[in-house]
Amino acid sequence: MFGVDSTELAVVAVLALIFIGPKDLPKVMRTIGYWVGRMRGMARHFTSGIENMMREAELEEMEKKWQEENERIMRLHPQNAHYPEPGQPDEMPPIADTEPRDEELPPEKRELP
Repeated sequence: MFGVDSTELAVVAVLALIFIGPKDLPKVMRTIGYWVGRMRGMARHFTSGIENMMREAELEEMEKKWQEENERIMRLHPQNAHYPEPGQPDEMPPIADTEPRDEELPPEKRELP
């Protein structure tokens, strides 16, 4: 985590045993553990706060996109436009041209490009 090797940790443990003494070492280790736990809790709280802020920003961005898309759809399909009633037949499409197309004509009667 902090780049501490096992030999370095062993040296620190031996020095703590020498300078603090075996009598006070458990009390010191409990105190250190308490403060490390509190610092981890604060870091976790800070991280979750940052993640919540990012999530809220993403939600706001998505809501803006949805609002823009909704406005675009409403412009394309206004509410006061004439739409056929459900279940009613649509209007007849216009009649197709009766003149034959170039693809339908024999090759000798087609126009030159």
